[in-house]
Amino acid sequence: MPRERLDTTLLLLPAALFLLIWFVIPLSRLMSLAFVSDPAAADVGIGGGAFANFAILLNSSVYLRVLANTLLVSALVTVITLVLAWPVAYMLTKLKGPLFVVTLYGVLFPLWISVLVRTFSWMLLLERGGPVNRLLLASGLTDHPLALLFNETGVVIGMVHVLLPYAILPLYSAMNRIDGRLLMASDGLGAGVMDTFRRVYLPLCLPGLFGGGTFVLLLSLGFFITPALLGGANAMTLSMLISSFVTDRLAWSLAAAGSLLLLVIVLVLLGLTMKLLPLDKGMFAK
Repeated sequence: MPRERLDTTLLLLPAALFLLIWFVIPLSRLMSLAFVSDPAAADVGIGGGAFANFAILLNSSVYLRVLANTLLVSALVTVITLVLAWPVAYMLTKLKGPLFVVTLYGVLFPLWISVLVRTFSWMLLLERGGPVNRLLLASGLTDHPLALLFNETGVVIGMVHVLLPYAILPLYSAMNRIDGRLLMASDGLGAGVMDTFRRVYLPLCLPGLFGGGTFVLLLSLGFFITPALLGGANAMTLSMLISSFVTDRLAWSLAAAGSLLLLVIVLVLLGLTMKLLPLDKGMFAK
């Protein structure tokens, strides 16, 4: 037994050293900067100390407004993504053969394209003279070009497009594991379509729904490229604000404090999701 443990330890040692050197140590260094007092603390009347940077952020109306905007946009993107992902995932469970392969390829293909390339594509599509506005004008839905770029609208559209596969795949996995005999049994016992959906199908889909929603929400909170290009200064997010601390003000301590607060929010949301998903009861088992 000790020999087996030694072999296992030696096999895991290179990966552990890689993570320690390139992830744990830099992250620890970044987090330690959050507790180094920033000179801006004296300018706003906040004394020094380990938590001075957090006091600056939490007493800043700009930071709180950006934080609220980030949470609101992330929640909106999550809801829209799940609504769009549901019919696509359900369709994947019904398709067979080449049609299934083509549809699944259509879901996965965007993941192989750079987020930067897709975001620039949306900039061309959503500009005032772009194809989207021309289509709206030609259809008579509007008599003037809509402002779809450099605001929250463009950010939401771009983020939904990028994050949609992360919601479709967990939902498809959960739907595909549902035993069709359960639905047939519900129908045989006299339940209507809506009752079967509400009492049988939807509860069995909840792990995939919560899992996909968690993926999208957590990724949305840390999104940078898409909000920066499609939203600009008019749709500032927390990741953009953290970046501005470093590039514009060289305030590494404030950037580290903002990153730590964002990490805490992510961990809290992840913990809540783990409480909602009864993983210990085999909900993901087929």
